[in-house]
Amino acid sequence: MSDAKPSVLVVDDKENMLKLFARILGDAYAVTTAPDGAQALALLSARAFDVVVSDIQMPGADGFTVLREVKRRAPETEVLLVTAYASIPKAVEAIKEGAYDYLSKPFDPDDVALVVARALERQRQQREARGLAARVARMPDFHGLFGTSPALQKTHALLAQVASRDLTVVLTGETGTGKELAARALHRESPRRDRPFVAVNCGALPAELVESELFGHARGAFTGATGAKAGLFEEAHGGTLFLDEVGDLPLPMQVKLNRALQEKEIRRVGTTTPVTVDVRVVAATHRDLAEEVAQGRFREDLYYRLGGVTVRMPALRERREDIPLLAMHFLAAANRPELEGFTPQALQSLTAAPWPGNVRQLQNAVARAAAVAAGPRITPEDLPPELGTARAPAAAGPLPAEALAKQPYREAVDRVRDAVSRDYLTALMQEFSGNVTHAAERAGMERESLHRLLKRYGVRTEDFKRGD
Repeated sequence: MSDAKPSVLVVDDKENMLKLFARILGDAYAVTTAPDGAQALALLSARAFDVVVSDIQMPGADGFTVLREVKRRAPETEVLLVTAYASIPKAVEAIKEGAYDYLSKPFDPDDVALVVARALERQRQQREARGLAARVARMPDFHGLFGTSPALQKTHALLAQVASRDLTVVLTGETGTGKELAARALHRESPRRDRPFVAVNCGALPAELVESELFGHARGAFTGATGAKAGLFEEAHGGTLFLDEVGDLPLPMQVKLNRALQEKEIRRVGTTTPVTVDVRVVAATHRDLAEEVAQGRFREDLYYRLGGVTVRMPALRERREDIPLLAMHFLAAANRPELEGFTPQALQSLTAAPWPGNVRQLQNAVARAAAVAAGPRITPEDLPPELGTARAPAAAGPLPAEALAKQPYREAVDRVRDAVSRDYLTALMQEFSGNVTHAAERAGMERESLHRLLKRYGVRTEDFKRGD
């Protein structure tokens, strides 16, 4: 990886401004200066820059000309426009034409450094977002278990290793981690792949019907049994029977299941005739079966009978690097071809979310966001509010001291500054019911400057206006 400094081109017809920008940015960036738009265009034709900072009011080629030429030649380059004649229409026009932000003179040198740093960060995030589609296309697909993280690749390897061995497998892990997908993967990778795969959620079966569902029944075995019926063990003969949430089976049924696994035969309810079955059992549970045994809620003999191999499915928070890839994969399945993807802020929100419901929750969140998104890309505002991070990305709040000390200085300062700025703007809008003019007077700044800050931190004035 290159250690070269990011490149910044500064364009201004005033020498003192060029020197000021060089002094502000020179330590962190490789700064090139141009005294007018024409020389800037010549430099741009010869090489690319990461960020261009240009005055708007210049003789000849002005800042808007520079902006348009940058976006024509190198759309990834971020442009920051500066002017002493600040106005909301000019700011809107500049941003509509692709400018990252807009500064009015006089400005705080720290603000310049901060905006340039943010422009570079957005450039990095957008480059990463654009590469997601290609990465998704290359993402390993182990029978529906998608991901490139070390945690999931280790799970893939273990599943592939045990699939060919005709052992009982117990899949453990939190709800939504893909235990049924793992069971189907075991079946498809096994010599039984051409035989039936039968799945049943043990926790969803009424206690009085569990035995009949698993083992079948004879005609007249109970009220309503108008004919003989094969159970799921017989349906899965030669193949795989997936017992999801096996820890929810009633204790009496656990005894009969253990016997069936031991003897490799079952008896339909209402008969004494044994039926031989050739079934590989894959069980799954979100419970700690060892603890269930200790508490007397799960039989110890069945626990050991099932425990040929245990495979733990990793929680989504243990493989956060997979989240952007999974999000793009689920977006592709949402049947909204006009959606290009996610904004960097939305990806940041998704990656930072706690995901107690794991991959299943992520899939539902992306489907919901795709349904409500109005723009070409999904934004944080499109994400379900229960994620907790949709309105406040990872940089929105202070970290514990130990975690804060592990961040680079600039990143740590930016994080704290963001949190304070957002809280201040929110309090200001609450105080003045969304009235920007009065709020700007209190804040001691121009209305257009406050508008830019509100936009930057995602604080919407209409959220604070009182109804009639």
